[in-house]
Amino acid sequence: MQRGKVNGLSPRQIPEASVSRLPLYLRALVDLSERGLHTVSSVALADAAGVNSAKIRKDLSYLGSYGTRGVGYDVEYLIHQISRELGLEQDWPTCIVGIGNLGQALSNYGGFRQRGFRIAALFDADPARVGQKIAGLDILHIGDMDRVIKEEEITIGIVAVPARNAQDVADRMVAAGISSILNFAPVVLHVPEHISLRKVDLSIELQILSFYEQRKVAQESVRRGTARQRLAEVERASDPNA
Repeated sequence: MQRGKVNGLSPRQIPEASVSRLPLYLRALVDLSERGLHTVSSVALADAAGVNSAKIRKDLSYLGSYGTRGVGYDVEYLIHQISRELGLEQDWPTCIVGIGNLGQALSNYGGFRQRGFRIAALFDADPARVGQKIAGLDILHIGDMDRVIKEEEITIGIVAVPARNAQDVADRMVAAGISSILNFAPVVLHVPEHISLRKVDLSIELQILSFYEQRKVAQESVRRGTARQRLAEVERASDPNA
C-alpha cells in the first residue's frame, strides 16, 4: 500500500494484508490499556488479537516499532502509532445512506466517534423517515446528498440500502465527492479506480461459519464412528465364541 506524506509522516510501503490487521491490534491494545496494562509482549498481543506473534512483529516493524527485548511493546505508544498510521487522529466526516434497521443501528453506534469517524449526515429516500431525528441528527432526503456532502466536506459514505438501490447510491456518492465507501448491501458495487471500496456482507460471513460448523459435525461423526468400530473390534476379540 503506497502512502504519501500525511501530517509530517514519511511515505512508507505497508502491505495491504498488514493494513487489514492493524485495526485488530488497535482493538486489542485499547482493551489492554483499559485493563491497566502498560506493556505487552508480541505473544500476549498475538493472543489478544488472534494473530500469529511472528506476523505481529513483522507488521509492527513497518511502523518502525520493534519493542524492547525482555519488556515488549509500550501499549500507549503503540496505540498512538497505529492510530496515526490509520489516520484516526483526524476527524473523518461520514454519512450513512439508508436509515432502516441497520442504518439506525450504525447511526447510534458510539464507537465511530471514538475511532475518529464523525457521522455528519443521514440520508433516506422514504418520506416517512425524512425529518426524523436519530442520534441527534435529522434524517435528510437523499436528494440533498450532493449539497450536504459538499457543505460538510464528507469523504466517507456508508451504504445501508437494499441491494437494488445500492449502485445508484454509490454513483450519487461518487458524483458528490465521496472518495471512500463502506458497502453493507449484499451486492457488488462498481466504482471508479480512485474510490476506496470495502464490503461487509453478514450473510457471507455466516455462510463461512456454516462451512466450518458442517466440517466439525462431519469430523465428530467420523470420530464417533471410529470409536464404535474400535469398541466392536475389542468386544469381538474378547468374545470366546466369536
